[in-house]
Amino acid sequence: MTAVPTLLGIILVSFFLMRLAPGGPFDGERPLAPETREALQAAYGLDKPLGEQAWIYLSRLVQGDFGPSLVYRDFTVTELVAQGLPISLMLGGLAIVVALIAGVSLGLLAAIRAGRAADKAIMMMATIATALPTFVTGPALALFLGLWLGLLPVSGRGDGAAWLVMPVAALALPVAGAIAKLTRAGLATVLKQDHIRTARARGLSESRILFKHG
Repeated sequence: MTAVPTLLGIILVSFFLMRLAPGGPFDGERPLAPETREALQAAYGLDKPLGEQAWIYLSRLVQGDFGPSLVYRDFTVTELVAQGLPISLMLGGLAIVVALIAGVSLGLLAAIRAGRAADKAIMMMATIATALPTFVTGPALALFLGLWLGLLPVSGRGDGAAWLVMPVAALALPVAGAIAKLTRAGLATVLKQDHIRTARARGLSESRILFKHG
């Protein structure tokens, strides 16, 4: 019930903050001639009263029209989103897969080695990975793997899959850390329960106990 009013409030607050902030989309190193600035403002509807601008913006939004881009003048926002969304979805999907595989695997290993050095080392790495945001890990990976070692491309969408490695790794690291901690906590508790002791007493292999009963 509150999702739509909350979203509407966020949109309006963002809109008015952008309009009331100092500067404008046509400010640059070289000031524009007054007649040129007025023509651009009229073309983008920025000469209208603020309330009317907000109404036009909301009317376009409900129709799926995000209006013209004020940065890339030859494109609409919808066109820019349509160009970038498939790549973002691909990177996000790959990052989720990598995070699941790495997180569950490390969590399993930590749970098996609970209380030992391997468990402590994995949990320390998982905590660090969870705490570091992507805007820190991304540049760090680019600096180390791209600029210092020259192993991976720093930017751009090139041929092959090398350009995917760093963005996918940066997105996957915090999620993998969280999954590893959750997997370790849950599995370490399960492995102490009575049905696991019973399975061991029956002589079942550790792999079967872990993957079937654990």
